[in-house]
Amino acid sequence: MDEPAIQPMPKPEWALSRRELKKRALLAAGIQPARFPWMWAGAAVVVVGLAVFVLPSMLAPQASTPTEAAAPATDVVKRLLTVDVATAAPATLAETLKATGSLMPRRSIAIASQVNGTLKSVEVRIGDSVRAGDVLATVDVETSEIQLSQQRSTAAATRAQLAQAENQLERTLRLADSGLTPSATVESEKASIEALKANLAALEAQVAAAELVIRNATIAAPFDGIVAARSIEPGQLINSGAALFDLVDLSVMEMTAYVPVSASPKLSPGQGVSLSVEGLPGQSFAAKVEGVSPVAAKGTRTVPVLISVPNPDGQLRGGMFASGAITLEEAKGALAVPDAALREDADGPHILKIVDGALLRQPVTVARNWSSSRLTQLGSGLVAGESYVAGQLDDLKPGMRVTVVEN
Repeated sequence: MDEPAIQPMPKPEWALSRRELKKRALLAAGIQPARFPWMWAGAAVVVVGLAVFVLPSMLAPQASTPTEAAAPATDVVKRLLTVDVATAAPATLAETLKATGSLMPRRSIAIASQVNGTLKSVEVRIGDSVRAGDVLATVDVETSEIQLSQQRSTAAATRAQLAQAENQLERTLRLADSGLTPSATVESEKASIEALKANLAALEAQVAAAELVIRNATIAAPFDGIVAARSIEPGQLINSGAALFDLVDLSVMEMTAYVPVSASPKLSPGQGVSLSVEGLPGQSFAAKVEGVSPVAAKGTRTVPVLISVPNPDGQLRGGMFASGAITLEEAKGALAVPDAALREDADGPHILKIVDGALLRQPVTVARNWSSSRLTQLGSGLVAGESYVAGQLDDLKPGMRVTVVEN
């Protein structure tokens, strides 16, 4: 006998989902719930996906061959910045050598005292401009003036004694000629005269020395200049040799530059130098080489070069740092292009000229390379006023169309 099938226990109401609760309610009311067409819904989803992803690709036009693809535009215009374009113009080319150093006045002197004494007055201060002969300070020399007066009096008395002795010698000589005076007396008087002459010479030297002390008591400027330092004050007791002032003449400044000894054969006095000075931006000062040392500085392989620069306006000051270039060689009115503008291929050197908005290969001949300015002087191939590519742009080729735009 077949055993009856075990029926599953119904779910308690609290475990039913909302859909199951709705289904139970419909069955209780005698209504058969409708079945959702899951298969048809899935088919609809597949159809919609095909319509979205497959149909557009089927409808898009396909190129039959690769040659039917859109060809790139052939009339492409290359943009060049103004910094990469230049116009040929005659210029002065120069081979230069770098020079740096500190500026110092050509004339500078430390003024010292030549006498002992007390400073009576000091007439100038630091920064004052003076002319040659202007009084800078004076030393009280009252004692020296008294001594000078005494020495002058002593010298005058000795001079009178000498004159009297010379007169007496003349009388003695007349008497000696008559045989009335012995020759010994003549010789004695001559010796006295010689002694008086020597004594008078010594006194006159003392007078001259005293006069010199009095003159040196007035300290005067030896040349036109500016007081750079002052080490004294009125009333100060000073000794001979004591430092008083520093006086400088700024009309001409000098600089000692050190250049490689290998470059010294190219240097000679008179060569021009263009200097720029720290603290004076945007200004250039014309200088020249004054002298070149024949030997290198000790312990180095550099040669000292003396450079002078006029300073009529007094803008330059001692200690300012200057840098510039010594002109070794020069070529005026030459046509040159930057080294980066020069190109070379199998046919030789050339540049890219810009003619009617297009690049043209222009053969050139090289006359000389100026390494310090990074310019190449051309012998032919370029005319003043023609535009060319000055930058090193490797992607540019002859025949390209170009336009120049601002940086």
